[in-house]
Amino acid sequence: MARKPTGDLRRGWTTGACATAAVKAALMRLWGGAFPGEVQITLPKGETPVFPLAHHAAGEDWAEVGITKDAGDDPDVTHGALIIAKVKNATQGIVFKAGEGVGQVTKPGLPIAVGEPAINPVPRAMMEGVVSEMAAQFGQTKDVEITISIPGGAELALKTWNPRLGIEGGLSILGTTGIVRPFSCAAWIASIHRGIDVARADGLTHVAGCTGATSERVVQELYGLPDHAMLDMGDFAGGLLKYLAKHPVRRITIGGGIGKMTKLAQGAVDLHSGRSQVDFEALAEDLERPDLATANTALAAYEMAGAPMAQMVACRGLARVQALLKDTQITADIVVIDRAGNVLARAGA
Repeated sequence: MARKPTGDLRRGWTTGACATAAVKAALMRLWGGAFPGEVQITLPKGETPVFPLAHHAAGEDWAEVGITKDAGDDPDVTHGALIIAKVKNATQGIVFKAGEGVGQVTKPGLPIAVGEPAINPVPRAMMEGVVSEMAAQFGQTKDVEITISIPGGAELALKTWNPRLGIEGGLSILGTTGIVRPFSCAAWIASIHRGIDVARADGLTHVAGCTGATSERVVQELYGLPDHAMLDMGDFAGGLLKYLAKHPVRRITIGGGIGKMTKLAQGAVDLHSGRSQVDFEALAEDLERPDLATANTALAAYEMAGAPMAQMVACRGLARVQALLKDTQITADIVVIDRAGNVLARAGA
């Protein structure tokens, strides 16, 4: 995760908000005859941001507008991307299409049907709203084809979870509020939830959540799991397990390094360094090793205590996972690794 800047953080706007603004401005040209210099939209919670136009073009029966996405101080992969909406008159209501850099849904389990452009329900509703607004203003019917494009989006999508979710060819048009809140956990956890939905819809019986790239590689190779079985858990063990308890699969493997897994074993479900810490005095007491109380990292403690610590972490981590999955039939197991990817301990199935 990117380093959080100090001081007050500036909010930004989602791809869905930018696409909505672009649609409105393009319709003002298509139906009203002129592009505005800037365009204002109303977000789901009532905010009314104003967007300058970064690009515009028009032909006999079409118009398009590009809005440059400003994600504020959030380390969003789409910050600075150009979100383009092209509109043209249609005959059968509002039709959404994916242009360059916008993905298509290829797996069930997402809130958009297979074969549809990866434009989520709230952005669709926002764009439908401005179509209704502009149609009423200019005396038009609400029949319009909307194509959303993001130049370079296919390359940017490789840095996201879209390929695992079955979204191919580009980015998704996202947002439930229209606002990007800097360093919010909500977007990450929402992606974990969508990963579980896709795995379930595809009939997978074994999924895995890992704290980082090395543990993910080890666990995937250990069990021969497909890519879409690998849930991007990161630090959010609680977010994954609580959703899984309500949307179960047969088996879950949790994998991670000794540091984060020690925190899980001690009861933490948010494993970020800024939100949970290893209790070294408790570790010393549990292992009957008073010297561990002087350690300053879990790795240092492991180097002092060796295999008994790793195995205790695995067993207690498993107990914590099972407690979060109580009243389900989900089987769980734990894999603890070192930085080189060596398996230090396992517990469970």
